[in-house]
Amino acid sequence: MDDKIQPVTEHLGELRRRLIWIIVVFVFGLVVGFVFAADFVHWLKQQMPSNVTMHVFSPSEPLRVYMMFAFVISAAITLPFALYQVWAFVKPGLTKAEQRITLTYIPFAAIMFCLGLLFGFYVIFPYLLRFMTGLSDALGTTETFGIYRYFGFMFNIVFPLALFFELPLVVMLLTRLRILRPEPLRKGRRMAYLGMVVLAAVITPPDLVSNILVSIPLILLYEISLLLCTWLHRRIQKEDEARERAWLEES
Repeated sequence: MDDKIQPVTEHLGELRRRLIWIIVVFVFGLVVGFVFAADFVHWLKQQMPSNVTMHVFSPSEPLRVYMMFAFVISAAITLPFALYQVWAFVKPGLTKAEQRITLTYIPFAAIMFCLGLLFGFYVIFPYLLRFMTGLSDALGTTETFGIYRYFGFMFNIVFPLALFFELPLVVMLLTRLRILRPEPLRKGRRMAYLGMVVLAAVITPPDLVSNILVSIPLILLYEISLLLCTWLHRRIQKEDEARERAWLEES
């Protein structure tokens, strides 16, 4: 009985240690993000339209802005480290080939997250902002934004997109490990579309244009994931067939 319990306690202890390290790195990232938050804010303000001004409407807003930026910076720092810790934890249960395959996906996960941030900031967010300010101009009003609400609006769009950019990578990894096949993605396409439209409605202002503008890249990412899954699954099947033929020839 003790022989069976001991490995479980060892795994739980290892899991606890790795979670602690992830928390430590996240806290370190918060400190780094807090230190450099002002630099990011000044840089982002330079990217704003010249007719937009920002104000502080409460004493706590600057601190909340600092913490918002610190969280996003910390998430970007912690993501690859957390993925490596997950890989190291499950490594003993993987074959040598699976260990090598899964490890190569970790740096790409960080790259895709950064690409998602850039896509959201340089493509989606400017269109939404121009649309909103255009409505304001049509009403003959002057845009005055609270700094916390402005950046909160930006991160509500950019951060979920960055996370969703991980979808093709996750799908490819699960396909490579033979956990996922293309059929479930095809069968669940309608429900996935509905879920993405709902997600877009949650993270965007309550208007149809914003919803459509965010839904389109989410749906495209899903379709790209399906195409990659199909391609990789066929490649794996060909590899299996080649190995089977080689085994038959040898026998």
